[in-house]
Amino acid sequence: MHYIKIALHDRKFMIIFSVMILFVIVTVFAGVFAPHDPIAQNYDAILQAPNKEYPFGTDQVGRCILSRILYGGKSSLLIAIVVTMLMAVIGMTIGLISGYVGGLTDTILMRITDMILAFPHIVFVIAVVSVLGTGTVNLIIAMTLISWTMYARVTRSMVLTIRKEDYVEQARLSGAGRPAIMFRYIMPNVIPYLIVLITQDIGSNLLTLASLSLLGLGSQPPVPEWGFMLSEGKRYMQTSPWMIVFPGMVILICVIIFNLMGDSLRDILDPRGITRKENWVRRKKAKK
Repeated sequence: MHYIKIALHDRKFMIIFSVMILFVIVTVFAGVFAPHDPIAQNYDAILQAPNKEYPFGTDQVGRCILSRILYGGKSSLLIAIVVTMLMAVIGMTIGLISGYVGGLTDTILMRITDMILAFPHIVFVIAVVSVLGTGTVNLIIAMTLISWTMYARVTRSMVLTIRKEDYVEQARLSGAGRPAIMFRYIMPNVIPYLIVLITQDIGSNLLTLASLSLLGLGSQPPVPEWGFMLSEGKRYMQTSPWMIVFPGMVILICVIIFNLMGDSLRDILDPRGITRKENWVRRKKAKK
């Protein structure tokens, strides 16, 4: 409630949050807003420039690009969010166990983390997808396998500090077991600070997904997906630039929104920032 109160009085956060929610609603309810079937081919409207009937133009088989962008948001955003949640849960769990248990367990888990961190991110994902095969599920698995390491590192460093707090020691002396201490007393104090990383990683994973789809390793046709739309449009960049401009613009806007949301959350969760905002709220109420 304390953080919510501060967020509600933060104009920057509320504006960005409203835009993000609007963006998500439009993509989730794409069927309501899309003017055409995103898969239906119309050979009488091939490569039409933006016009009244097709606001974003059409592609090489006459499909409405605006409709494909709206429907593509479902798959692109869904995959980015699912990957982010999976790697956050895996990383936080490993970091929590490593930081609290310590000893040999900590050494083994951190050495595994270091080995995975040594691989270039995109190269590792491409290698895994090449072995497992293309497709949405395999892409999610590949991205999750390489991306949890940052969460494990950050969580471990925070747990090493929190486990020394008095309330954790009191819980241990009262007879609480390790799982209870880790997940009831330590984890709730770690999650708020990782929310910033989670929010920003949605944008980063969206870019990674677009890059992999551009290489043909993501969702397969005819499923609309932003990265694959870029892959199709690159062949028509000079003659029909709208095929690549509009999907690229949507990806850019989406990434900027999530990055700005992460920055706003960081300011809200920063203790020094909270103090400044509380003082500002008090002064504003005093003037009234």
